[in-house]
Amino acid sequence: MPDLLIELFSEEIPARMQPRAAEDLRKLVTDRLVAAGLVYEGAKAFATPRRLALTVQGVPARQPDLKEERKGPRVGANEGAINGFLKAAGLTSIDQAKVQPDKKGDFYIAVIEKPGRTAIEVIGEIVPDVIRHFPWPKSMHWGESDILITKTAPGITVEVEWLRWVRPLHSIIATFGPETEDPDIVPFEVDGIAAGDVTRGHRFLAPETIKVRRFDDYVAKLEKAKVVLDPERRKQSILTDAKNLAFAQGFELVEDEGLLNEVAGLVEWPVVLMGSFEEAFLAVPDEVIRATIRHNQKCFVLRNGKTGKLTNRFILISNTEAVDGGKAIVAGNERVIRARLSDAKFFYETDLKLKLEDRLPKFKQIVFHEKLGTQAERIARIERLAAELAPLVGADVAKTRRAARLAKADLLTEVVGEFPEVQGLMGKYYAQAQGEDEAVARAIEEHYKPKGPDDLVPSDPVSIAVALADKIDTLVSFWAIDARPKGSGDPFALRRAALGAIRLILENEIRIPLVDFFIAADVEAFLDIKGVKLERGRLAVERLKAAGGLSSQNATRIRNLLVDKYYSDRVAEAEVETAGDRAFNLLDFFVDRLEAQFRARGARHDLISAALSISLEDDLVLIVRRVEALGKFLETEDGKNLLAGTKRAANILRIEEKKDAREFVGKPDPSLYRQDEEWALSKAIDAAKVEASTAVAREDFATAMSAMAKLRPHVDAFFDKVTVNVDDKAIRENRLRLLNEIREATRAVADFARIEG
Repeated sequence: MPDLLIELFSEEIPARMQPRAAEDLRKLVTDRLVAAGLVYEGAKAFATPRRLALTVQGVPARQPDLKEERKGPRVGANEGAINGFLKAAGLTSIDQAKVQPDKKGDFYIAVIEKPGRTAIEVIGEIVPDVIRHFPWPKSMHWGESDILITKTAPGITVEVEWLRWVRPLHSIIATFGPETEDPDIVPFEVDGIAAGDVTRGHRFLAPETIKVRRFDDYVAKLEKAKVVLDPERRKQSILTDAKNLAFAQGFELVEDEGLLNEVAGLVEWPVVLMGSFEEAFLAVPDEVIRATIRHNQKCFVLRNGKTGKLTNRFILISNTEAVDGGKAIVAGNERVIRARLSDAKFFYETDLKLKLEDRLPKFKQIVFHEKLGTQAERIARIERLAAELAPLVGADVAKTRRAARLAKADLLTEVVGEFPEVQGLMGKYYAQAQGEDEAVARAIEEHYKPKGPDDLVPSDPVSIAVALADKIDTLVSFWAIDARPKGSGDPFALRRAALGAIRLILENEIRIPLVDFFIAADVEAFLDIKGVKLERGRLAVERLKAAGGLSSQNATRIRNLLVDKYYSDRVAEAEVETAGDRAFNLLDFFVDRLEAQFRARGARHDLISAALSISLEDDLVLIVRRVEALGKFLETEDGKNLLAGTKRAANILRIEEKKDAREFVGKPDPSLYRQDEEWALSKAIDAAKVEASTAVAREDFATAMSAMAKLRPHVDAFFDKVTVNVDDKAIRENRLRLLNEIREATRAVADFARIEG
């Protein structure tokens, strides 16, 4: 079958736009082909700095013929309805329609046959439309073209604009045909540029025109003209040559996937060269050298394989084979890098002259958020919260306070101002230079971590306390001003902060009551109090409890927190209640993030809902242990069968409760048992409740699941031998209460009704 080749040749396309543009071209064209009935065998798109290319293999030579039946009015309908039907169906006489009976009577049916068009004709309509409406993030128009695109609504011209493209478009290749024959040029024109079969090679090394036929021929001729079409091949060529050149000089390449992707989008014919700079610049931290060279010249740095330290060499990627072997290109890059490193060295040395704590007063003039105060106020909140967390994570309180106080100071340094990506890291270097404790310096670097799912999680106690305080303060702060994520929007990266806090807690197995700290952070930060009076604290907590927001255990804990630590006439009970509401809403947000994390790992996220629905729990480590034990139990035969039996009991109860408009709660009456299976199930439930509750209290979830497993044979026997809906009303209700006991017994470990499957 025929193949389609498209190339859109222009001035240089920004590297960051190339991957998305190639994918957009592939999807836009192939989606339109499929919609037109031209189902293809395969498609692949490519991008270089000067061209987008697409090959689509196995496209049918023409569309399939279409046969459509259109239902019309009832036989005997008025003339207006008949004429409207004839016009819509393209018929000249009602005799051309057939009559088809159905249960409502006889109706006219028009059989419309539409012969398929040739594929090249359809492609000639699709490609120009794709070009004219291509979704570039930024585009431009140029020249004095008189070709306009008119966007219209029915009968109304809405907007008239020039053709826009990312950079001036010079030529278009569009060929279509089978492998055994010369392909045809798809006949169309865009902005005065007619589709053809001619392109150009490398801008400097092979600027002459090239005539191509189909994709294989196109790739081979571009290669001869010093253009590597496939970006993956360019990347691999750069990486291999850079490694080999570094190795030949006794160094190692510091690999950088992001930079590799970028430079592969800057060159069509990559040539790897090596440059150098003065060794004196190596006194600057490696990360600053790397950031300077990477950002300013898009070059790779090299390191000593034995020491791991950077060397005074760098790798640059040229887009041409220079007659002097690249000496002038290297010299030009060295000149720029030398100047940039001089700036970086000056910034670094200037920063070292001022201690971190001496920078802190300036934060009083810097607003963190208009509703949340200054950076100085935020730092004070983080310091207080970190000190509260320190004993729970085994951290030294004094060191934790010191680290929290200095953690943000490097934001005001010259180096971080120039290279924001080294914030935290530079704070560590400056802390070490001024003689801070190593745990303090490390915490300054690590308090932003983990930044993503693949980032390392701090394990040092001081780092954990400061990192967790930073994230909890961020979340509580934005919750307090109702700036929570809505839909897909998350301008303050609160989902990332919550996931970071979850990873800190789980991977370090930190046992902390989250709600306590949410309320403490909320109260201290935004009510500006020293405490809450005993009576007001008690009333506020009782209100939350009565509203179903608190378990007895959590109510006691939070009441003690508010009463023991805070007392003030300034805080009304309604304000405390609001802080509590926010805390539990934030806990729900954490649980949602925890479920998302389970889902990302392919784990059973529904088990979190099943485990949490039986009681409020804000100890994430305990939640995960319960969920993991429940997951293992449900993988056993006993677990699967007990789940099935419990769901069966719940379904019967739901139906009967709806029918009777009441719930069947309360203990069953043993005097109404009529079969041995009822007695056996009742005794098994009582024993399982005691054993499971005792095991849960000591956090032995495996034993609690084993206790539930003992119910399985009795539940099976009950459903096998006992009829629930009998004529005797009292016995029926008693058996329904017994089914409710099954449901209540399993709730000692989880709400089985919430488990999927």
